[in-house]
Amino acid sequence: MPRHALFIHGIWLTPAIWEPFQRRFSACGYRCSAPPWPPDQGGRQPGISALLDHYEAHIRNLGQPPLLIGHDLGGLLVQLLLNRGLGQAGIAIDPLPSRASLAGLYGAWPWLLHWAGWRHLLYMTPQYFARNMAQTLTPTQQNAAYAQHIVPAPGRVLFEAALGLGKRVDFANAERAPLLLIAGGCARIVRASTVAATYRHHRRSAAITSFKQFPGYSHWLIAEPGWERVADYCIEWAQNQVGRF
Repeated sequence: MPRHALFIHGIWLTPAIWEPFQRRFSACGYRCSAPPWPPDQGGRQPGISALLDHYEAHIRNLGQPPLLIGHDLGGLLVQLLLNRGLGQAGIAIDPLPSRASLAGLYGAWPWLLHWAGWRHLLYMTPQYFARNMAQTLTPTQQNAAYAQHIVPAPGRVLFEAALGLGKRVDFANAERAPLLLIAGGCARIVRASTVAATYRHHRRSAAITSFKQFPGYSHWLIAEPGWERVADYCIEWAQNQVGRF
């Protein structure tokens, strides 16, 4: 039976961001899925807890524990899902920190200042994307990536992520599956030092935890030129952990 890889996107993005990764993993024998976030319920946006429940239900319907792969908020969700005993292994790429931090608050301040922003859709400007999310791309590449992939974000999720609500990771959990943390060396939204700090927190546990930094890559490392190196490293690590071949 082929293994399953489940991809979880981050804030401002849609599952389409994972299409190249899915093709790469499929070529190595994985069945892939990238479920979208759940829709609003009665006009109420889903929060982080609702996202976790949504992905847990999807995982339990697969019939086998999948490899979990997430980016940005998706990387944090991977860690929280592993804490729930879900997934055969997890890969968190430039994951948001599990607690409120000055860096996280600074990065989110343009949206935190919106009156009742947690109730509304929030918008990222092309300028913010170019300066903070994909600064390693050329202006032409930045414009194309923004037009193709950036969408409005649910305010509630962004506020909860920035303020550290509903997302405390049990770093001492010795029962969780293996975890790989990946950092972009030039990332600004989640700096490599922040991902390295998350790795050190996870070292409290006896569970397998690995860390890999890709120098010269931005927060856009799952889609910027050279993304294949990131994908191939993920595949190799996963194969070593779960004995794929």
